[in-house]
Amino acid sequence: MKKHVLMAVLPLMVWGCGDATDADNDGVADGIRDPNNVSVVVPSTPKGTVSGQVLSTTLQPLADVTVAMTIGSQPTGKSATTDPSGNFVMTDVPAGAQVLLTFSKSGYSTLRATSTVPSAAGTVPINNGNASFGPVTLTQLNGSLTVNVVTPQGRPAVGAKGVLEVDRAGSVILSNYDQANSVVSKVYVEATADSNGVLTFSGIPSGVELARLNGTYNLWIAPMDSNGDGVVDTGGYVKSYSGGAIVGTQTTTLAQLSYSKPSNVSLTIEGGNVSSLKGVVETDPLRNMVRPGEPIYVYFNQPVQPGSLLVRLTDEYAKESLPVTASVNVGGYSATITPANGIVQEGKEYNIFVRAVSAEGGSNFSQTGFFFGGDQAAPKSVSITDVRYQENSTVAPASTQLNAGETVYVSFSAPIKALIGTTAQIFFNDDIDGDGKVGNAQGEVGNAQGFFLNSAEPTAPYVTGTPAEKPVFGILSSGYSTRYSFTYAGATSFNSVQISKLTLRVAFSKLPEQGYGDAYETIWGQATIADLDASGMVMQKNPAAP
Repeated sequence: MKKHVLMAVLPLMVWGCGDATDADNDGVADGIRDPNNVSVVVPSTPKGTVSGQVLSTTLQPLADVTVAMTIGSQPTGKSATTDPSGNFVMTDVPAGAQVLLTFSKSGYSTLRATSTVPSAAGTVPINNGNASFGPVTLTQLNGSLTVNVVTPQGRPAVGAKGVLEVDRAGSVILSNYDQANSVVSKVYVEATADSNGVLTFSGIPSGVELARLNGTYNLWIAPMDSNGDGVVDTGGYVKSYSGGAIVGTQTTTLAQLSYSKPSNVSLTIEGGNVSSLKGVVETDPLRNMVRPGEPIYVYFNQPVQPGSLLVRLTDEYAKESLPVTASVNVGGYSATITPANGIVQEGKEYNIFVRAVSAEGGSNFSQTGFFFGGDQAAPKSVSITDVRYQENSTVAPASTQLNAGETVYVSFSAPIKALIGTTAQIFFNDDIDGDGKVGNAQGEVGNAQGFFLNSAEPTAPYVTGTPAEKPVFGILSSGYSTRYSFTYAGATSFNSVQISKLTLRVAFSKLPEQGYGDAYETIWGQATIADLDASGMVMQKNPAAP
């Protein structure tokens, strides 16, 4: 008897010593019919389900809706089709997996939603983890929407391209307590305006359908290039309409395109190689330097009328207009200004005036600027090119002499600028106090004190007659100038013969002695620290003299 009992118990002992398996994934260890131990009913790979119901916006079941499921990053997924009640279910989905479901049916909007199968799937009770999608609502794509599009001038916008986005073309309720879910259901339709400027968008949810979901129609109309030159002639159009607002009509309000730049925006120059022509004057000479032979480029913030462009060009003194041609390019957005050959020279300053009229808003624009002839990469040294004095007297012999109190002008070969708080001094290499010695009087070479040199940047031509010459147009100060001046304060008056032999020195080298370093700089940004000498002086006649 004992032997038989032993044989009966042995299979149970052998099974209990091995590992429990659940090859069929039913949540119960294989071979167990009536489990009485929790350890043998927990699945080795917990599984859950995904289910839901799909309805129309009138809450009627939708059959034959294809439900495609992507499971996490797995390359293959699952799919199902809704039954006559609109229901679907997919089993054997790993617990804790994130799933993406795509709902699609011909004639209806497509909806995509993500959710997560509960990680509790597989615990007692067996395989109870379910990700519920529902109800899912899809809109029917049997509606249309027409939009009348006109140009900024009020004409039909033939050929206008539009896109209509229907936002919230479907809805879904996720009831698995998952906080990281998302739902996307949008419809996009493109259209081109016909000969009457009408855009027709078909195959979209009707206003009634969209109103049930509290959705919107978002309309975008692209800017137009009616003549095909690559430059837009109009601005675009953007507007949103609620589904409820469209219920009573299938035609939107008028969509009038704007100008490519709003008409309430003033015409300005946005860029180019002469920065001083911008609305805010930029005085940096390197941003206002034009190489000899190179055109001047101007870029407007909106197109200009080609026939409205007027350009005037003068030298530093603005005495007379210099020959220049100008053309409008790129649909009016840019202009090329070309000085006549040989006009722009190295180290010279020029004044420029530009006037134009907007092609859209009709606003007028005029701007005065300046630029320098030169190459940023090829700086030039500076020298004195001219010395002349302004005769104050009209009575001989004083009217032909350099007398104390008269202004002497010194012109340089290129514009220079004194840094703040610095002033160079002028010394004569001559006896200007009449004592037979050089160096013992103010203003003589060898003396510590000279005559202070100040900027005399021209704002008008030299006065040579009565009435005084006027500039071609009002010119701006650049802060750089070729013309400087000082007041002669010597005790000796020099006659015309002596004047032609006078020599003077601009003592830039004394500036470091006064605590200044590169106190003057050229338009190329180079320091001017070497003394410059000049001989001979020209008299500038008093305009009032007979």
